[in-house]
Amino acid sequence: MTADESNAQQPALLIVDDEPIVQQSLADWFRSDGYDVDSAGSAKEALRKVAEGRYDIALVDIKMPGMDGLELQSRLAEVAPDLTIIMITAFASVDSAVKALKAGAYDYVTKPFDPDELSHLVRRAVEHRSLRSENIRLKESLEAIAGSPTIIGASPAMRRVLELVGAVSETDATVLIRGESGTGKELVARAVHNQSPRRYNPMVVVNCGALAEGVLESELFGHEKGAFTGAQYRHKGKFEMADGGTIFLDEIGAITKKVQVELLRVLEDKVVTRVGGQTPIPIDFRVIAATNQDLEAMVEADDFREDLFWRINVFTIEIPPLRERSGDIPLLAEHFLGQFCLAMNRRASTITPEAIEVLSAYSWPGNVRELENAIERAIVVGKECVVHSEDLPVRVSGGADREVPGSSLADIERTHIHNTLVGMGWNISKAAEALGVDRGTLYNKIKKYGLQRPPDGAG
Repeated sequence: MTADESNAQQPALLIVDDEPIVQQSLADWFRSDGYDVDSAGSAKEALRKVAEGRYDIALVDIKMPGMDGLELQSRLAEVAPDLTIIMITAFASVDSAVKALKAGAYDYVTKPFDPDELSHLVRRAVEHRSLRSENIRLKESLEAIAGSPTIIGASPAMRRVLELVGAVSETDATVLIRGESGTGKELVARAVHNQSPRRYNPMVVVNCGALAEGVLESELFGHEKGAFTGAQYRHKGKFEMADGGTIFLDEIGAITKKVQVELLRVLEDKVVTRVGGQTPIPIDFRVIAATNQDLEAMVEADDFREDLFWRINVFTIEIPPLRERSGDIPLLAEHFLGQFCLAMNRRASTITPEAIEVLSAYSWPGNVRELENAIERAIVVGKECVVHSEDLPVRVSGGADREVPGSSLADIERTHIHNTLVGMGWNISKAAEALGVDRGTLYNKIKKYGLQRPPDGAG
């Protein structure tokens, strides 16, 4: 009986041995165990049968006239890469069996073999195939459900971004993502990771600008127990957590010169030594970095190491600010509208043409993040299933540039800071990031210009 005639539920075995008595005895044995069994007396016959039929497992004798079992294994890997191969060998040729294992064989058994032992080995091989197939199906299902992060945009600039993401994803090249705050740099980083061969391993995110130097060192590289005061336990760093996957270094321009030196060494050697430790730990990772700063200017000012800059600037993706792709604003607004209606368990809403015009005319200093916040607010304050222009924040619907009169530099700065604060919902950290200053500087500016946070709901 050939493999094609077998019941789909029965594992199909192919016995390859030049001794007819071995073929017959093994075939009888495994048929009694419920397997569908076929046999071949030579490597050439085995190749023909595998090319014509479907087999799950092949038991291959290593020593055969003409093409031996090792060469047959190599040929079978090309013809049927999913075929599980178990090698049959004499005690004197165990070294050859070990070579077969290194070349991808599942296991081997030595002659004379115990039928019960061989049956157990084949059952394990069948279970292994089943688990492997299930794992593949689960991965495919996960990929279908999760997919890649949604990058919204039909403008030429965003189509170029998508082209670059597709081009670099299949490589292991270091990527530097550049763009203003709120443009979606992390979203692009996740798209690169999720389309890469590393997508089934983690993408570990590190916000370099949010951590002090000592804390950042520990977060990146880990530390040993007792490395510093309060280090009561060994801590695995982000690089170790990203082993096999991707590490995303957001706001890389914010790291200090000391950490820059340590980071450069890790990126070049792919080896991490924990703080307070002595043992180098090899790590397999891909690096994606992001910044809203002018790194070239920082290199000129000696604030950023030139060698580190060239190490991370292998492949660059520039994300345009929202004001330079106003044609994408209606698409983004509809996307966020659908997301928030679903999250808030609200009936599906629409946006009036007048509201779309208002959204498209605004300059969006906070970029996509500010647009997202504006749509969320509109859904919260709106009383109908339609978003009107009056549901949008005042800075958007009322013309933010006219809120504070005057044309001096101070007036312009005050207006810009005010608009950004409102755009970020008066989140000081996000506003400082968008403005490119630290929190202390922003607090001083707020005090200088007498800016006050409006009551909740006032826009």
